Amino acid sequence: MPDRPKRSDTDLKVAELLRTAKSSLGLSLTFLSRLDGQVQHLEVVESSIPFFRDGQTQPQATSLCQAILDGKLPSVIPNIAKLPEAKRLPAAKFPRIRSYVSVPVSLSDGTLYGTFCAAGFTADNELTKRDRALMEVLASAAATIIEPGVQERRRESLIRDRLGPLIASGGPDIVLQPIVTLVDGVRIGAEALSRFPREWDKAPDAVFADATSIGVGVELEVLAVRRAVTTLSDFTGYLSVNFSPDSLFDDRCQEFLRELPLERIVLELSEHDPVDDYGELSAMLEPLRLEGMRLAIDDVGAGFSSLRHILLTTPEVIKLDRSIVAGAATEPVLRTLVRSLVDFAHGAGATVVAEGVETRDDALALRDVGVDCGQGWYFARPGPVAELVDVYQTGELPL
Repeated sequence: MPDRPKRSDTDLKVAELLRTAKSSLGLSLTFLSRLDGQVQHLEVVESSIPFFRDGQTQPQATSLCQAILDGKLPSVIPNIAKLPEAKRLPAAKFPRIRSYVSVPVSLSDGTLYGTFCAAGFTADNELTKRDRALMEVLASAAATIIEPGVQERRRESLIRDRLGPLIASGGPDIVLQPIVTLVDGVRIGAEALSRFPREWDKAPDAVFADATSIGVGVELEVLAVRRAVTTLSDFTGYLSVNFSPDSLFDDRCQEFLRELPLERIVLELSEHDPVDDYGELSAMLEPLRLEGMRLAIDDVGAGFSSLRHILLTTPEVIKLDRSIVAGAATEPVLRTLVRSLVDFAHGAGATVVAEGVETRDDALALRDVGVDCGQGWYFARPGPVAELVDVYQTGELPL
């Protein structure tokens, strides 16, 4: 006989409840079942005989549990042989169950998950409503234990249903936002940004996080960048794209990057993205950078990882987070912070790009403290490649 599959922590906790029911009622079999409308899945089983095991299934429509849920049988059955409706069911014939207690297991939103059951192979006239009450208490405890896992599986299922068609169609839509020099408004590049269906009501970062949580993050990131690079023939300058560190270590990502015109690619790593091994990351990126790819650290100034990221990756581009860019014209503290970061970046040989530039005054202030380039709604909102121009109106920024 094959070994019992290893139980999860959740299953082990449910098994404790089942053993309590089995001991208290003096019956031979207890189990937690899940009902999917067609099949009754015996998910966790505690049995005195080896015939019943975790994972067994049986048709839901002809189960004792379904008959009880339908009101055709009582929830406490001391002697199945005395109930014609029960005697007709398969469980009364093999393995000849003769006593039975079944109560529903419902989640906090009222959804029926399945049943919490106890069975005996002999009649037991001692079974009473009090035993049903005990089973209801244990079923409620079981529901509390299993609900987090149920909700997580539902979440994953919803994500798969949402992302599956999008991945099959080639990935998200791509828009481009220009990156321009603050001195004269000349566009030197553009950042590719992913856009997902509006009805999802999810920010791109949240969608990519969802994809990663179900194991398709790398695939979605590669598809997004693959779509972005198709625009390279339609504009001049570099294309800035985003990959998470975890994706960069994936063979699919590395193979794809090697196919690109790397001299026109700037790879952005977020300040928020954790890096477990900078040495390994640097070794992986080195051959790509030798072929012309530049590295940018994004969101600098938003947290405390920026300087470590910069020191250990020596990027060619440092992108200032919008949180320290917006208001630079009116906030002396922000200008001082930005100037310090600019001095640091220039000392390391990096170009500084300010993200989230939305006003002429901020653009002026950033230029005056040495920021090289800007990106934001002041110049242009993200849009199709056809909307990119070579020079952007900067409000005639005075030199």
